[in-house]
Amino acid sequence: MGSIREIRGKLAFDFRFNGLRCRELSKLDDTKVNRKRLEQILKRIESEITLGQFVYKNYFPNSKRVEKFNEIEVKKVEVRLSEGPEEIELDSPHFSEFALLWLSEKKIEWRESNYATVEDVLNLHLLPVFGDKKLSDIKKADILNFRSTLAKVTGRTNGKLSASRINHIMTPLRVIINEAAERFEFTSPWKNIKALPVPRTDIKPLTLDEVLLFISKVPITYYCYFVVRFFMGLRTGEIDGLPWKNIDFKNKQIYIHQALVRGKVIATKTDGSYRTIHMNEFVYKALLEHKKKIGQRSEFVFSNVDGSYLSNRYVSRHVWYPTLALCFLEKRNPYQTRHTAATLWLAAGESPEWIAHQMGHSSTTMLFRVYSRYVPNLTRQDGSAFDSILNQKIIDKKMEL
Repeated sequence: MGSIREIRGKLAFDFRFNGLRCRELSKLDDTKVNRKRLEQILKRIESEITLGQFVYKNYFPNSKRVEKFNEIEVKKVEVRLSEGPEEIELDSPHFSEFALLWLSEKKIEWRESNYATVEDVLNLHLLPVFGDKKLSDIKKADILNFRSTLAKVTGRTNGKLSASRINHIMTPLRVIINEAAERFEFTSPWKNIKALPVPRTDIKPLTLDEVLLFISKVPITYYCYFVVRFFMGLRTGEIDGLPWKNIDFKNKQIYIHQALVRGKVIATKTDGSYRTIHMNEFVYKALLEHKKKIGQRSEFVFSNVDGSYLSNRYVSRHVWYPTLALCFLEKRNPYQTRHTAATLWLAAGESPEWIAHQMGHSSTTMLFRVYSRYVPNLTRQDGSAFDSILNQKIIDKKMEL
C-alpha cells in the first residue's frame, strides 16, 4: 500500500507499480489540506493499478519513469482503440471488479459480521444485476428499476421485502457507485434518489403478567435464559455470548463486553454497548440456581448439553414460538424480550439515564422515541398522576385562603 511522504518540505507519492517502487515529488507544501488532496489521488491511482487501468504518464507526464512504462501504456491504448470510440469515452471498470476491490478495502475497517452482511448483499442482489455493467454506464433509471424489482421480491417469511430491508440493500450500491464516480471522474447517477420511508419500529412488548406466564410455561432448561432476557434487556448476541467470567455474583453485576454473532465471539456493537449492568434479585437467584444445575460445562452461561453455544434460530423455532402459542400470546419475534425490559423499567419509574445504560444506548433519545408511548398502557395512569398533584395543589391553595 502506498503512502504520502514529506521530502524536503514537499509532499511526495510513494507507491509500487509493475514491481517497482515509484516516488514522485509534488510541488505542494506539507499541509493537512494538501495531504488529504494527494491521499485521494493516491487512492485513485492504487485502484487503477489493481484494476490494470493505470497509465503512468496521465499522472506524472514529466517523470523520468514514463519511458520505462511507455511500452505497456501504448499496448493498453491500442487495446482500447480496438474496442471502438464508445468504449473509451468513459473509462471505468465493471461493477463486479470495483465492488470486490471496494469490499476488500473495507475489510480492515469493518467487524467480521458487518463484512459478511455486505458480502451477502453483493452476492445475492447487486452482482447478479450490475456485475457485468461498466460503472459509468449505470444510469439513474437502472437504479430505480432495480429498487422497484426489490419491492416485488419475496422474503424469508414469504412476504415482500420491507422498506428497511430494501434500503439496507441499496446502501452498498449507493456507496460503491459514488466512490467509483469520485475515483474515475464520471458523474454519479445517484442524484435525488432518497431512501424509502421506514415506518416506526413495530414493537410488541409483553406485560409483566404475560412475562410471568411465559416463564412459568417455558421448558425448565430455558427458564433462566428467558428470565435474563426479559429482565436484563440483553441483545440476542450479548446473551448468547455471555461467559461465566463476566457474571459478578458478589456485586450482582453482569459485564457486557462481547457478543456471539454467526458463531463467533466479537466485541460489542458500539462503545456504549460495552457496559456493566445490575442484576435484580430475581435474576440473581435464577442465575445462581442455573449455575448449580449445569456446573461448568461451558465457558458460556447458556449452552447446549455438549457445551456448544446456543443457536438463536433453534431457540426461536423450538422454544420461543411454541411457548408463546402455549400461553395463547400474540406471535412476535424474540427481540421483544429486550423491548419488554425497557417498558417494564419505564413503567416502574426507573431513571431514563439508568435504563439507557442498562440497554447499552448512548443517550435516552431512543428510549423516549421508541418506548415511552407504552408506559401509560402498562401503568394505567394516563396522566392521572399529574392530575392528582395538580388537584392537591389547588386544594392546598384554597385552604390557605
